[in-house]
Amino acid sequence: MPVKKTTTYTQAYIVTVDMGYGHQRAVYPLKDIAATPVGWKKGTTLISANNYDGIPKSDRQKWEGSRKLYETISRLKKVPLIGQAIFDIMDYFQSIDPFYPRRDLSKPIQQVKQIYRMIEKGWGKHLIDTLNKKPLPLVTSFFATAFFAEEHGYKGEIYCICTDTDISRAWAPLDPKQTRINYLAPNKRVKERLQLYGVPKEQIFVTGFPLPKENLGGKQLKILKSHLGCRISNLDPRGLYQKKYRAMIETYLGKTYCDLKARHPFTITFAVGGAGAQRELGITILESLHQEIDAGTVRLNLVAGSRDDVYRFYEKEIERLHLQERHGGTVNIIYAKNKLDYFALFNQTLLTTDILWTKPSELSFYAGLGIPILMSPTVGSQEEFNKAWLHAIGAGFEQDDPRYTNEWLFDWLRSGWLAQAAMEGYMNAPRMGAYHIEDIVLKGKRSEIEDVHLL
Repeated sequence: MPVKKTTTYTQAYIVTVDMGYGHQRAVYPLKDIAATPVGWKKGTTLISANNYDGIPKSDRQKWEGSRKLYETISRLKKVPLIGQAIFDIMDYFQSIDPFYPRRDLSKPIQQVKQIYRMIEKGWGKHLIDTLNKKPLPLVTSFFATAFFAEEHGYKGEIYCICTDTDISRAWAPLDPKQTRINYLAPNKRVKERLQLYGVPKEQIFVTGFPLPKENLGGKQLKILKSHLGCRISNLDPRGLYQKKYRAMIETYLGKTYCDLKARHPFTITFAVGGAGAQRELGITILESLHQEIDAGTVRLNLVAGSRDDVYRFYEKEIERLHLQERHGGTVNIIYAKNKLDYFALFNQTLLTTDILWTKPSELSFYAGLGIPILMSPTVGSQEEFNKAWLHAIGAGFEQDDPRYTNEWLFDWLRSGWLAQAAMEGYMNAPRMGAYHIEDIVLKGKRSEIEDVHLL
């Protein structure tokens, strides 16, 4: 049964893992409520369970092995003949079963059993013992750290943020019916999936994925609406969509934010994943849009994240194309060595982004900011479900041949499709997740999405 909440808090321990970007991006919007553990350096906010000062060597080795394996296999996928086969084997072990027919899926999979065997040998105990010196609510974006807390006797409440639109059995504990982990689900489908896995429905809150507050502008969404209003003018240059759906735009966005003119050129932001896969796709896009970039009518942001190798790759390719002298600020590499600095820079970049081109990772939820998602090929089973979700809410399209971006993309723009996708994402994708999570964790409110969609 869930822990009964009798106390309100101003802070919580925000725990994540430093593997890729998804799990850290999910907790970044909660950084202002993050507490520093007793004895740690003042100002420590987000806690990386696999990379913190004082982590036992044995724990670090367990984490490092799995991280390196994932990143290596993700990059191997593009290797002819063997790459896809190796990736498919890994993907099989984290695959998600079909949802229908509804049935009991509570039997633990081998991945969960293996995690619990390592927990029984002490994996994660040092971290939980440290946090138990001053118990506060614990919020984590990774299932294994939630299991740590429960199995090693954490004295506070435990919350787990789910980071995709559907999730595998790995997210539910060994004995789900007896767990005291509370789940923060991004959509209704994840709640229903967790119930099939055996988690009591009273311990599942449909909050939406936590989006960055600096892109929202408070609960009134002033920043989001003003930038969406400008974005629509770039995405609908002929005004076809705005003319046909003006009444709807005024209803959901407000007259104040209609007919705004963008103060930036048409802007595409292309983001690679944390493993650095698909970086070459960014250069294919760059080459196809070379003339438009030189003319200053298109701006392209290439997101290297916190990976220096991706940054150097993009820098070299831009130099090869001689764009460093002529682009006039219309080609930018988004990079910061520290991941938290990268998230801040990325969120700032999104304010003037008209299209987010990315594989359907956790960034799928960023459709809720009113940014259409242009989907590159998926990497992993969960991204197939994210792709289906984006199609279902009308906020995303799959890319056409990137070599001819300069042809099909402008046809799409002239049609108004992308403006429609921006509005569909704004209306249909949840965006208040960070606020709902804070209400639940700190104030004990059952704060959930009011307009819960089927998916």
